[in-house]
Amino acid sequence: MQLQNTLRKSYSFEGKGLHSGKVARMTVNPAPVDTGIIFRRTDLGDDVFVEALAENVSNTARSTTISKGDASVSTIEHIMSALTGLGVDNALIDIDNVEVPILDGSAKPYIDAMWNDGLQQQDAPRRYIEIKEAIEVRNEEKGSVVRIEPAEEFSYEIKIDFNSRVLGVQTAVWNPSVVYAEEIGTCRTFVFFHELQFLYANNLVKGGDVDNAIVIVEHPVTEEQVSQMSQLFNVPALKVREDGYLSNLVLRFPNECARHKLLDLIGDLRLAGGFLKARVIAEKAGHGINTTAAKKIRAQF
Repeated sequence: MQLQNTLRKSYSFEGKGLHSGKVARMTVNPAPVDTGIIFRRTDLGDDVFVEALAENVSNTARSTTISKGDASVSTIEHIMSALTGLGVDNALIDIDNVEVPILDGSAKPYIDAMWNDGLQQQDAPRRYIEIKEAIEVRNEEKGSVVRIEPAEEFSYEIKIDFNSRVLGVQTAVWNPSVVYAEEIGTCRTFVFFHELQFLYANNLVKGGDVDNAIVIVEHPVTEEQVSQMSQLFNVPALKVREDGYLSNLVLRFPNECARHKLLDLIGDLRLAGGFLKARVIAEKAGHGINTTAAKKIRAQF
């Protein structure tokens, strides 16, 4: 019998939010049996809680936001994924601003802090979410699908296709044979160069930079455009590599982008309220369809 787990101690992180640019301090704390994952907006009071559940999802534009009353917490998917991948059932997350820090764009900072300490086992059985019948969510316009099927153990499979000459078609998987902390959680978010130009011109992704995202150069760019990007991010001599990535980074895996989308999927589906005992198959998935699937699991469960 698998028992519930919480953290052995509290862990604090500080940094800017990817979209808001606002600096937040976040502390992930141990929590009692059957707590699940709950956020507390400490800047709004000691009793302002937002449960990390699908029914509290309020926005899925470029990240996942949950809200309750006047309190919101955005870009929760990476910490939710990390806690799931590491096997944490119960945690109370204190945060003093509206957006979770983006850190390096992956779940690696959480893993680096928590993994070596191990978890605190709790005296209660884990409450698995077992799917009674297949659930499928489609977005015909985007060509995306998330299908969740009954299974004896968990498995996640994802395929991404942005019609990109740089990325091509990529796949990634997570199951009991794959070590999340080493093979999924370390994978960073990504953005296309032309999207980044648009986002900055429209005062969006205020906290984004080349240290917390993989930048993909899909279309030909001029030296002047790259020079402007170098100045914007204060990264001297930024170049475009032959493989279409900016020269400031080394990919952690050839399919790091697919693995990051899998990281997001794991975090979003944790909003179903626990650990899935199911087979998850996703194609061209994003936060909107992921959280819709989580809501359907909640409805069935």
